[in-house]
Amino acid sequence: MATFLYRLGRMSFRRRRWFLLLWAAVLAAAVFGAAKAPAAPEDSMTIPGTESQKAFDLINERFPDSGNSDGATARLVFVAPDGQKITATDNKGAIEHTVSELADGAQVHSAIDPFTAHAVSKDGTTAYATITYEESSSDLTDSTTTALKDAAQDARDAGLTVEIGGDALQSMEMSSSTELIGIAAAAVVLLITFGSVVAAGLPLITALLGIGTGVAIITALAGTIGFSSTTTTLALMLGLAVGIDYALFIVSRYRSERAEGRDPEEAVGRAAGTAGSAVVFAGLTVIIALVGLSVVGLSMLSKMGLAAAFTVLIAVLIALTLLPALLGFFPRAVLPRALRKKEKQRKKEKKQGAVKTPEPVAHKPDKAGLGTRWARFVIRRPLLVLLFGVVALGTCAVPALDLELGMPGDEAKSTSTTERRAYDALSDAFGPGFNGPLTIVVDAKGADDPKAAAGTIVDDLKATNGVVSVSQPMFNKAGDTAMVQVTPSTGPSTTETKNLVHTIREEADGIKADTGADMLVSGNTAVNIDLSDKVTSALLPYLALVVGLAFLLLMVVFRSILVPLKAALGFLLSVCASFGVIVAVFQWGWLSDLLGVESVGPISSMMPIFLIGVVFGLAMDYEVFLVTRIREAYVHGERPGQAIVTGFRHSGKVVVAAAVIMMSVFAGFIGMSESMIKMMGLGLASAVFFDAFLVRMTVVPALLALLGDKAWWLPRRLGRILPNVDVEGEKLNRPLEAASACEIREAEHEPSRV
Repeated sequence: MATFLYRLGRMSFRRRRWFLLLWAAVLAAAVFGAAKAPAAPEDSMTIPGTESQKAFDLINERFPDSGNSDGATARLVFVAPDGQKITATDNKGAIEHTVSELADGAQVHSAIDPFTAHAVSKDGTTAYATITYEESSSDLTDSTTTALKDAAQDARDAGLTVEIGGDALQSMEMSSSTELIGIAAAAVVLLITFGSVVAAGLPLITALLGIGTGVAIITALAGTIGFSSTTTTLALMLGLAVGIDYALFIVSRYRSERAEGRDPEEAVGRAAGTAGSAVVFAGLTVIIALVGLSVVGLSMLSKMGLAAAFTVLIAVLIALTLLPALLGFFPRAVLPRALRKKEKQRKKEKKQGAVKTPEPVAHKPDKAGLGTRWARFVIRRPLLVLLFGVVALGTCAVPALDLELGMPGDEAKSTSTTERRAYDALSDAFGPGFNGPLTIVVDAKGADDPKAAAGTIVDDLKATNGVVSVSQPMFNKAGDTAMVQVTPSTGPSTTETKNLVHTIREEADGIKADTGADMLVSGNTAVNIDLSDKVTSALLPYLALVVGLAFLLLMVVFRSILVPLKAALGFLLSVCASFGVIVAVFQWGWLSDLLGVESVGPISSMMPIFLIGVVFGLAMDYEVFLVTRIREAYVHGERPGQAIVTGFRHSGKVVVAAAVIMMSVFAGFIGMSESMIKMMGLGLASAVFFDAFLVRMTVVPALLALLGDKAWWLPRRLGRILPNVDVEGEKLNRPLEAASACEIREAEHEPSRV
């Protein structure tokens, strides 16, 4: 591996113009294809194998004319002024005018008047109108959403309080300003790390080119391979993260090789052979984690994982080919100022003929930096440091024991949003369960009397604890299937509502025995419950698959059993600690005011598996980057303790820089108003902090110091079976050292030129 990448790096350096043109052509072709490709389809959330999905499929089959289920909806909530009724002449007239005005709008499928639909609260103070659109929320035009807002404002001008619920105005798009802040933070950290504008700019340029190329290719092929418009969300986030990390590591290694006196082409080759090998295997672990998301069985999540994995692959290829080519254009500009001055002086002396005989490069010991001093402290007190790291992570993970999963809706949004205010108004007027009704689908094909069967089911539902109201059954044209609306007494994300759904489903067998009809529970609330259950059940298989495959891969990389085991256990510690932070803030309410969290409740069921996938990839990056340099020093003859110090001297600064960049990027999302994005930002930022600083920089060196030579133990039989990928570049030294010795001998016999 190292030899191949060494040759590839040198070839990219020598033929840099060709490689630059090649990637420019790939990017141009991808952008052209994306521009000409038809619009990507909207995501349709399906949960195969769940009762709610079976119910939805049955509704689509038996109620083909039931309405435009794929279109966006808006629910206008009208609240009368204090002391007035919504049915007062002026208030009623303003509402009817608003609804009729919206009914004539573009893209509107239907607009239901609250007075004809009996959508008025018992106290007569609140009413709601449902507007259904022909297009999904992402396909609504600006003029359509503006017309909705203007109509609501007209009703407000008439003295009513009006809020807009539903998904017509919802958008999960991340602010471009957040992305720019993340890139700016990355630029500052890179500039501080490298002390060179060019060296800081190369990782950013290659990362942006990588995500641009990857996302453009995915967009161009979206219609062909079935990807949707939201598939690239994860690809954008991870593509930027790993693109910067991989380039950062290779540029850092190039600078180290130049500092040891090697010429630019040789330094590029060695950087590609050593750091490039680490990049390859770090990328493979990320790809494993992302492709493994298919285990969950959700098509949307699987597509997001595959798209992100492809973008990571592009990032690896760019780091191995385009980056060496760019280093060929700026061989000196990426170096520290002191080294540039030294080279300039060396060239001046050479030009003057001061020195003619080449000498072996003598390595001067570096001034002990913070990373070196920390590593020395760790190897002096490894047990104390290990206990500190484990106890700190364990303490942070304690709240995770109380983790409750759900799918928070509008109730989790900020009170500054109209969706949240509409939710609260409906909850106050109609009860908390009104925002999360259950749809009961009665399949009475096997019943002797479908109407009697449906009536029996309605009576049983009315007698069920936790049910406030049950609608009359609505039959299809064939008269063999009915839908019944059930309003719970509690909110859609509460444990009581979840228990109610399970209670109704448990009664289905008895209903079938008595009436011959099948009863299925669906609706958004039931879908969210099923989604949460499905994701929860997939967590352990996903962890086993991802960690197991990564363990095997790292065993090949490090030729050790204990090092990969340590890496996996450290990852689990950091993930559990980040779960603890999320629970403490979003479920318990700690620091909620400081972070702008306005309501607490269950954690989004998508968060754990998403967090595990992303953090695992980044954690293995840090593990591979740091430990490969430690192993390289060990393989080249250093004692275990000294190898740890050497690894930290060369890679500690890089890992810290990469972690600070990612923390800055993710922390930017904490300021967003969307609860899911805020949760994601805090979870990822805390996970990167725990993994980089407490696991990789604390627990890992402490364990390696305690294990000593045993850390690199591998049974002989297993060692013969496993391929030797030479990630530390040991094979590179043999021919290079021989060539260097030959050059020295020739120089000694060369006549002096004065």
